[in-house]
Amino acid sequence: MSVRLDKWLWSIRLYKTRALATDACRLGKVTQKGVIAKASKDIKVGDVYEVNIEQLKKLVEVKEILNNRVGAKLVENYMIDLTPKEEYERMEIARKFAFEKRDRGVGRPTKKERRDIETFKD
Repeated sequence: MSVRLDKWLWSIRLYKTRALATDACRLGKVTQKGVIAKASKDIKVGDVYEVNIEQLKKLVEVKEILNNRVGAKLVENYMIDLTPKEEYERMEIARKFAFEKRDRGVGRPTKKERRDIETFKD
């Protein structure tokens, strides 16, 4: 049995739709050994792919080939997550610092405050 890369990425729930998985492949966000992987590539058990989802660089290995989308609890039967812990920790830190806190009742930020926030984030 052979399955396209974009369909496998969709079926293991890395992307919400198959079209998003195809676009990610086309834009170079999915690589195999440093080479951009095409969406139409047939996958094999043991293949390792680096998938860039937003700022997270996720390493996944094909454990088993599947044709249809599976529930979230069953994903671990079809892929091995090789992403280092440091990558998840980096994302957690970035998520904490990206949060702005405004006092209750202050209202929305003014145009100047919004620009200051954007400058600070960059």
